[in-house]
Amino acid sequence: MNIVEDIRPLSKLKRDSARFISHLRETGRPAVLTVNGKPALVVMDAEAWQETQDQIEDVRTVTAIRQGLIQARAGQGVEATPFFESLDVQEP
Repeated sequence: MNIVEDIRPLSKLKRDSARFISHLRETGRPAVLTVNGKPALVVMDAEAWQETQDQIEDVRTVTAIRQGLIQARAGQGVEATPFFESLDVQEP
């Protein structure tokens, strides 16, 4: 985020939305929109948003794997075979 370029009043978006949207797409950076001089909204290009969501999901996955490894090392896990046998799955 570039403080000088990416914090703008909401009125600027209203006045020149085409240029504003073009800037978002070109930079890929989010913009903070202000109302009465205070931050009110964050807007960003859809592709940049999706990339951010993918990165968040990756971090969550790695965090869950690390937590599982910590639990396994602490002896909090269950062997796979007894676990699946305990599910008592009925075959079709």
